[in-house]
Amino acid sequence: MILEQIDDNYMWALVFILIVNLSQRKIPHSDRKRFATIWICAIMMLFEIGTVTIIVRKWNHYWAWAVLGICVALAVIFRSRVWPFRLHCRKCHKKLDWNHIIGHDDNLCPDCYDLEHPDEAKERKEKEKAKEIEEHPDRKPLVVPYTVAEMDWDVWNPSDRCVITYLFDGDNVLLIDKKRGLGTGLVNAPGGHIEAAETADEAAKREFKEETGLVIEELSRRGELSFQFKDGLGEHAYVYFAKGYSGTLAECDETRPFWQKKTDLPYDRMWEDDQLWLPIAMSGKLFKGYFIFDGQKMLDHKIESWDEHAD
Repeated sequence: MILEQIDDNYMWALVFILIVNLSQRKIPHSDRKRFATIWICAIMMLFEIGTVTIIVRKWNHYWAWAVLGICVALAVIFRSRVWPFRLHCRKCHKKLDWNHIIGHDDNLCPDCYDLEHPDEAKERKEKEKAKEIEEHPDRKPLVVPYTVAEMDWDVWNPSDRCVITYLFDGDNVLLIDKKRGLGTGLVNAPGGHIEAAETADEAAKREFKEETGLVIEELSRRGELSFQFKDGLGEHAYVYFAKGYSGTLAECDETRPFWQKKTDLPYDRMWEDDQLWLPIAMSGKLFKGYFIFDGQKMLDHKIESWDEHAD
């Protein structure tokens, strides 16, 4: 009975894999994964031939285990060719979207791919910018001023939304050494991008676990930061304080976490803006900060703060 069901549904499984193969042809740098689907089809066909032979010749269905064993053995022997797929980025371990699961042989998320191929990323962004200008000739390109006052923050549209989370444990706060990406070489707090399908709170918990190995419990949003960089990058960040955690502290490809005394924060190794707003947040006040940066150099800033329970 089981073999008959496998035989009846085999064609549907084969059609699905062939559709995936056709989709892979449209995705760049996907030759290895495209040939992997052909390997999978070949092994499935071998199992189907064995299944049909057993049914037609009316052999004992236990022979199907031998056929399955041969197919599994082939899959293991040629595993590098049969299964190059991953669900998460091999660098930052973020969940990959469907196209990056079935395509893109390097198994990198777009951000990590750009970090490994800076020249290609720069060329692509220049082409996208040129295309944007061609499609919208009346749209004025963003001209980043040198002062906060010159920016129209009411109509400002950041290119990225992110989170920053400080975990406190007694007199200590958890910080990270940034090993790659924006802020490489500086000390910061764990954080990162807010994905399209998640809230800022969810992103704060996810990014914290990915960068430190710890699961945080209590979250409190303390402020917001608006960064505009001279190269066009705009970031809007939500700052969180956290208390209570579980798990074991662990280093990852992007960060090295470490505990630091609250009274001895290494501001000389941190972003220039941190020493302006972090003491305000640690004093119990809420805040908003606006900043103009050129690379890692702060050009201008404005900070607003108020008591948490103020009207």
